Amino acid sequence: MSKKGLNRGQEVDGLSIMGETSIIRIPPHHYIHVLDQNTNIARVEVGPLTYIRQDNERVLFPPVRMIMVPPRHYCVIANPITRDDQGLVLFDLSGQAKLRHADLEIRLTQDPFPLYPGEETQQEVTPLVIVYPDTALRLQALLDFDDTEVVVLETVKATVIGENQAIRLRARKEGVDRGGVHRVTGEEWMVRKVGAYLPGAHEEVVDIVHAFILTDKRALHVRALRPFKDAGGRDRRTGEEWLVTLADREAHIPAVAEEVVGVVDVTTLGSRQYCVILDPVGADGKPQLGHKRVVKGERSFFLRPGECLEAGIQDVYILSEDEGLVLRAVETFHDSEEEDEEQEEAQRAKRSKTARRPGDRWMLRGPIEYVPPVTVEVMVRRQAIPLDENEGLYVRDIKTGKVRAVMGHTYMLSHDEELWEKDLPPNVEKLLAGARDPLTHRSDRSTADDTPARDRTRVVSYRVPHNAAVQVYDYREKKARMVFGPELVMLGPDEQFTVLSLSGDKPKRPNVIKAVCLLLGPDFFTDIITIETADHARLQLQLSYNWYGGGGGNSNRIICSAVFGFDEKLAVRSVLRFPQNRLVISSVDIQSVEPVDQRTRDALQKSVQLAIEITTNSQEAAARHEAERLEQEARGRLERQRISDQAEAERARKELLELEALRSLRHTPHGEAAVNEAKLKAEAQRIEAAREQEVSYQKQMDILAVDKQQKLAQIESQRFSDLMTSLGTDTLKDIARAGPEMQAKLLQSLGIKSTLITDGSSPINLFTTANGLLGSLSGPSQPQ
Repeated sequence: MSKKGLNRGQEVDGLSIMGETSIIRIPPHHYIHVLDQNTNIARVEVGPLTYIRQDNERVLFPPVRMIMVPPRHYCVIANPITRDDQGLVLFDLSGQAKLRHADLEIRLTQDPFPLYPGEETQQEVTPLVIVYPDTALRLQALLDFDDTEVVVLETVKATVIGENQAIRLRARKEGVDRGGVHRVTGEEWMVRKVGAYLPGAHEEVVDIVHAFILTDKRALHVRALRPFKDAGGRDRRTGEEWLVTLADREAHIPAVAEEVVGVVDVTTLGSRQYCVILDPVGADGKPQLGHKRVVKGERSFFLRPGECLEAGIQDVYILSEDEGLVLRAVETFHDSEEEDEEQEEAQRAKRSKTARRPGDRWMLRGPIEYVPPVTVEVMVRRQAIPLDENEGLYVRDIKTGKVRAVMGHTYMLSHDEELWEKDLPPNVEKLLAGARDPLTHRSDRSTADDTPARDRTRVVSYRVPHNAAVQVYDYREKKARMVFGPELVMLGPDEQFTVLSLSGDKPKRPNVIKAVCLLLGPDFFTDIITIETADHARLQLQLSYNWYGGGGGNSNRIICSAVFGFDEKLAVRSVLRFPQNRLVISSVDIQSVEPVDQRTRDALQKSVQLAIEITTNSQEAAARHEAERLEQEARGRLERQRISDQAEAERARKELLELEALRSLRHTPHGEAAVNEAKLKAEAQRIEAAREQEVSYQKQMDILAVDKQQKLAQIESQRFSDLMTSLGTDTLKDIARAGPEMQAKLLQSLGIKSTLITDGSSPINLFTTANGLLGSLSGPSQPQ
C-alpha cells in the first residue's frame, strides 16, 4: 500500500477518531502517523502503546499493521528512509526522517517494520524467484551497482545435449564465449559437448540440431553457405557442394555454415546392369560438364552433387543367336576402345577394330553381352522374324530407298534396312479385312466393323478360291497378270488388286457389288423385268438365268427368244455369249409373274381376301354347328340318364311297396286280390308319369331347336346384309369380273390358246378329254 493512498483513505477515519476521543490504543506490531500541526511534521508511533493525542496534533490514520516479510519473500519500498552505519534512522534538523527520494529499496526477511511518513510500498510482499538446478536468471542492471540494483528479465533453462546432438547458439552482444573464442553480435556457433549447457547472458539458443545417421546406403548432400573449414579440415567456398558418407563419419551434424540439400540413396548395380552418369565429378572434385561415364555392375556408389543418370539403371544387352543391335557412333573412335579389361577375350575377338566416325551405323549380332560405351548410341534392338513359305515382309533399304519383299525364310533386318508399310486403297482394305468366302458370302452385302487392323509390313496375300480369278496390276512394270484359283496371291511392293464393280440386287443396278475375286461359274442369278403385253397390260417378271438350262412352255419360249435371239434359220439360239468377258448364258426361266397395274393388283387382292373370308366364315359356321350338335347330344345323354335313374328309383320303390303289401296281407283276408289290384294301380301310375315327362321334355327340346335356328338365321342374314352393304354393288361387280378378265388377259398376252386347271390329286386322261379342254371348242362365234 502506498503511503499517499493510505493518508487519503484513512484521514477521514483519523478525524472521526479525533472527534470522539483523544486516547488511541495501538496494538502490538501496529503503528500510526501523528501530525504536529504547529511544526507541520509527521512522526511514527509504534505499538503496543496507549497514545494520548495533544490538541495541536492530529492522527492521520487509525492503527495499521506493520509490514511483515516472511522467509524467502521480499518487498520494494519507494522513497526509503536513510540509515547510518548502525542501522538507525537519520533525521534532519526539524526532526523529519530523511528520505531517499525517487529511489527504491528491496527489503528481505526481517522484523515487522512500519512505513515512515513519505515511504510508499512499490511492490507488495512477493515470493523470491527460485533458481532450480540447470536453470539461471537473466538479469538486467537498472543502475550502476555492486550486486543489488537488477531486474529479472527471464528464467533460462539449461539445454541438455544428447548423443548425436548439438545446440546452435547466437551471440546477442559482442563478447567471449565459454571456450574463450571471441564472438561478434549475431554470430552463430555450435556446441556439441554432451551434457547440460546453460547459455550465457549474451547467448541465445537458436535450435537443437540432430545428427544425420550415415549408413552404407545413405549419404548426405551438403552445401556451403559461406567460406569455412569443414569437420575434415578442408576449406570450403560459398556454394560448394559435396557428399558426406559413412567413410567420413557415422553421424554428421551440419555446421552453421553448412546447408543440408538432401539425403542421397546409394545406387546399386547388378552383374547384368549398367548406367551412364552425366556431368561426372573428376578426380579433382570438380564436375566435368558435358562428359559422360559408363559404370558397370556389380557395384554400389553414391551420385555426387551435379551428377545424374542419363536413363536410370539399364540392363546389359544380352543377345541370342537370332537377335542383334543397330549401333551408331556419336564420336570418332575405334572399336578396340570399346573394350574393357573385364570383358572376355572371346568377345574381343568377335569385334572388328574399325575406325568409326560420327553417324556411322553398324550391326552387332549375338550371342553376346554388350554394354554400349559413351561413344556409341544404341538405335534399335532387332530380332529375327520367322516366316512361313506363305508369309513375307516388305523391306526397304534406307540408303537406296528400294523396297523388296522377303518371303519363305527367317529374316533379320540389317543396319541399313527397315520395315516398309504397304498402303492399300480403302475399298481394297475393306474387302480384304472382311475375310469372306467369295462363293459362300456372295449374297451378303453387310460389312464387318470389328475386323482387326492389318499389319502393313506383312506381305498382302489373298486366297483365290476354285473356279475364280483375280487380276493384279504392277504399277512399276505397268503390266497386269491374271491368277486363277485355287491359288495364293502375294502382292509385291508395287502391285495392287483390281477392284471389280458388278451389277446386283433385283432388279439389277450397276456398281452394287465390289469384289476383288470374280467367280467363273457355272452359276445362276435372278433379275426382275417389266414387260407390256399386246393389250397394254404391264407385267413384272422375275427371271432366273441358269447356265445348265431347263424349263419349257410357250411363255418360256417367248422369254428365251427375247433373250437369246434367233439364228439364220429363225430358230431360237440355245446360248447367249458375251465376248468381252466370255460369259455364257444357257437358259432363262420365269420364277413369278405379277401385274404392275395397281388397280388390277388391288382387285386381285380384294378377291383373294374375300375368298379367304368366305372360306374362314364357312369353316367357323361348320365348327360352330358341330359344337352345338355335340352339346345337344351331351344334353340328351344326360337327360336320358336322369330319366333312367328316376325309373330305377320308382322300380325300387314299387318293390318296397309290394313287400310291405305282402307283409300286411298275411294278416288280412282277401289279401291276394288286394295285392294284385295295388300292383296294377302302381304300374298304371308309373307308365302315366313316364309318358307325361317324355312328352314335356320333347316339347321343350323342339322349342329350343326352333328358337336357335331362328336366331342363327337372323344372325347370318344380318351379317350378309352388312357385308353386302359395306362392299357395295360396284365392288361386287368388279370382284366377280376381276378373276376371269385377268386370266383372259394373261392368257392372251402369253399366247396360250387353251388351259387346264386341276388340283393335281386326280389323274386326267389327256387322250380322251382333249376335245373338252377350254379353248378347243369348235365354232367361230365362241371366244377363246
